[in-house]
Amino acid sequence: MSIATDKQKCLYCLTQAITDLQGQVDKEQLTKISNLIIQTMTGPWRSFHTPNHIFEVGAGGDAIEVIAALFHDLVYVQVDQGISVNISRYISPYIKQELEQLVILDPPELQEDVIFNIVVMLFGFEHGQPLLPMSGQNEFLSALIAGKALENMLSLPRLTEIIACIEATIPFRPQLDSGLTSSDLLFGRLVNANEVFQLGWNDLEIAEIVKRSVRLCNRDVENFASNDSSHFLVNTWNLIPETNHDLKNVNSYTVHGYRVSMQKMEGFMNFLSPEIVFRRYRNEPDEKTYHKLLKQTKDNLEVSRLYLGTKLTSIAILEALSFRLGHDIPLSTMMGELPPSTMMGDMLQEDMPVAVLERLLPVIPNPYKPITPVEIKVLKLLDEGRKVKSSYDVKNSPVATFMVKAIGFPEMQKLLHLSKEFFKGTLTSEELIKSCDTFVIESIKSAVLQLFDSRKVALSQPRSHNR
Repeated sequence: MSIATDKQKCLYCLTQAITDLQGQVDKEQLTKISNLIIQTMTGPWRSFHTPNHIFEVGAGGDAIEVIAALFHDLVYVQVDQGISVNISRYISPYIKQELEQLVILDPPELQEDVIFNIVVMLFGFEHGQPLLPMSGQNEFLSALIAGKALENMLSLPRLTEIIACIEATIPFRPQLDSGLTSSDLLFGRLVNANEVFQLGWNDLEIAEIVKRSVRLCNRDVENFASNDSSHFLVNTWNLIPETNHDLKNVNSYTVHGYRVSMQKMEGFMNFLSPEIVFRRYRNEPDEKTYHKLLKQTKDNLEVSRLYLGTKLTSIAILEALSFRLGHDIPLSTMMGELPPSTMMGDMLQEDMPVAVLERLLPVIPNPYKPITPVEIKVLKLLDEGRKVKSSYDVKNSPVATFMVKAIGFPEMQKLLHLSKEFFKGTLTSEELIKSCDTFVIESIKSAVLQLFDSRKVALSQPRSHNR
């Protein structure tokens, strides 16, 4: 979709939702808000948290869910590298920046109002509290913007329901030692808000508000329960460059930079468990649906862990070899440039040769045969590639595929452990290289040398024409 189309869709969704909630539709103001949402969601670093994502999260939901979905990822400080001027006017009366951290203001500097007090109460935050990126910072600020932007169009109870939904989208929160979940805590805060602000709900109505929030937050992470592991990995690959901005510089990001990106995601996937991805509150979702979500998430996490661990091992070997050249070597130096179709299309000369490591690695005569269903899936993903291209990476994984076929997944897992010691500095690059199978190392070295030779040949031959 184009930005103009996204703006029109956002305006339609907001207008329809506010109408359904019997609010006061201010078409001029809603047009400004829609433009603000889409402009922010199409920032230069957004690759997953985009307009398409917020429309998907709201799809199938009621009016409260639709509005909450449109606003829930509006602020994403670590992705956008700050907060844009266009949205900061909604939140600047309530927060300040101290060094690199955002902090909720204290009175008398803080000019409190009802919307702000409700947001603070539902999030369980306090005056003077530092905001943490992984502990609700973005959702808190997004909820505050939603409340302030719509305060003249919707009643206080409706705005509170929207804020509650956005609070629920804070992801990956484990159950507390007391046995309480984030949904239990939200219920308690809503009870308090209902009493303080006289919202007029009973406990059953508050429980339904929490159930709605669970529906929304589960849709926010529904790709974890995808029936297709490749589809899940495509979404994972869209997430990676949002917080690893160097990857946007195609063919110039370093081996080390790429490895750090893979390492972050591999560590994240090993931290997750299905139970902290999806939530359940008072039979929402029903038991059968919930256990299906958990099972599919478990399967996808197993595939992603082996896939990312294998890729991380292969890039560790390339990084160790690259240390013989220097410490900030571009990945394209070791593997060749990305194909023209991946990066620049028609802008690249059609006759420009693309030398890549993949074509220079030897064929394994008796390749390792995967044993488990997970190994079968992962080897296919490594060899054939993910279903959708990314702007910063090829779909398949030639070095990882070569290594798996040569030494198998069990050996790759042993190397992964050693690779992590190398990352920590407790193992040198040369010690990691010596720990790897000799045939594998010599084959990769030979392919890299051939890649260098092809560049020497290209450099010595004049081109027939230039653009």
